[in-house]
Amino acid sequence: MGQVITVVSGKGGTGKTSFTANVGMALAQMGHPTLCLDCDVGLRNLDIALAMTDRAVMDFTDVMNGRCSLEEAAVRHPGQKNLFLLTAPAGLGATDIDREAFRSLFPEIKEKFDYCLVDAPAGLGSGFQLALARADRAVVVTTTEASSLRDAQRTVMELGWLERGQVHLVVNRCKRKLLKSLHQTIDDAIDSAGLPLLGVIPEDETMPLYAGRGVPLLSTNNNCAAKAYRNIAKRLDGRHAALMRIR
Repeated sequence: MGQVITVVSGKGGTGKTSFTANVGMALAQMGHPTLCLDCDVGLRNLDIALAMTDRAVMDFTDVMNGRCSLEEAAVRHPGQKNLFLLTAPAGLGATDIDREAFRSLFPEIKEKFDYCLVDAPAGLGSGFQLALARADRAVVVTTTEASSLRDAQRTVMELGWLERGQVHLVVNRCKRKLLKSLHQTIDDAIDSAGLPLLGVIPEDETMPLYAGRGVPLLSTNNNCAAKAYRNIAKRLDGRHAALMRIR
């Protein structure tokens, strides 16, 4: 059976959607059938991060309501045979989605895919709760900003029902020149949140360029942030990968 990993953040702008797309790509490159599920109902952007804009005709509500099958709605990535996207509806809000009907999608998802990465909306509202409906694990994505770290700690408090070891912290967009001074801040966040650190992703000036072109980072020759994403994917898969050193 596959795993459902929900990617969350307490605030917007942490790079949560890029994380979902790139770690999903990394897992697929490792040979795992992987589904990226956009749960940001009404504000979906995961298709852009995956360079799959306009490829998804059906969304997860179409599967929920029997208008199509999961196989029909989950669109294969054009450049990676193991990677699929199941998008969110654009014309609804999270409160319009029946949570039990949404939960009913996951037994089949877990049969067909090794991993399902659920891209949750930012914040702790109804969309956050929906995205966690069948989560086996959660990844909290934060940046090194004090407000983002505080929001990450608040987010962790909402994940108390998950067991220890099922919630992980990722610190994104770490500037190399500031990393030494940030070590204590990151350590404090880990201690306060009580979370294991899954990875640190360096700030990479090429990422906005790729994102603007709709090109997933892991489909390029980038060797900086891409390496961090690949190492995180290995750790999620239970493999050993040392934390990336940022100099």
